[in-house]
Amino acid sequence: MTTDNKLTPTQARAARRERKQKKSKVTRWLIVIAIVGVAGLLIVSLILPMVGSIGSQGSGPPDGPGIKVESQGQEHIQEGTEHPPYNSVPATSGWHYPQPLAPVSWGIHSSFIPEEKRIHNLEHGGISITYNCPEGCDDIISELEDIVKRARDENMKILLSPYPGTERKITLTSWTFIESFDGYDKNKIIDFIDSHHNSPNAPEPYAN
Repeated sequence: MTTDNKLTPTQARAARRERKQKKSKVTRWLIVIAIVGVAGLLIVSLILPMVGSIGSQGSGPPDGPGIKVESQGQEHIQEGTEHPPYNSVPATSGWHYPQPLAPVSWGIHSSFIPEEKRIHNLEHGGISITYNCPEGCDDIISELEDIVKRARDENMKILLSPYPGTERKITLTSWTFIESFDGYDKNKIIDFIDSHHNSPNAPEPYAN
């Protein structure tokens, strides 16, 4: 019986070499895929802790977060001038003092900032954080001060000051936006800051 289909020893060795080469290529590709996968996981693990850091987004979307408040304009008035009531507490727009009376210096303030001064800061794309703790809230104030200090290190325009009479302990305001909390919520506070800092909602977002 003929054995035309039977491989010669030389052909058999060549076939074995080819199978080994194919197997080696597959192994190399599996190693490459594994390395890429591990590298991807490492990159993700490095990026995730950065999420929620102050300044991570820059100018955010003009429609949130927070509650949109109807603009009351940006009219300059002289100190002591009477004007209609503001439509939110704290105010997010409206009548305010011109320079040199306002804006006030960015950063931490230990006393109440009059609306007519604070609004000028919002007009420049800044963020105001106010707190009202009749029974004391040193821990909350300390946490808020830490956020403001880190934001100022990034040259962000942030105010922190007490505001007696607000319904909730913490209130964030930007130009025509407001958000309030009964307790400290770091992620939501940072989200508000990153979204509204220098937002195009403000009339003069890049003024100091």
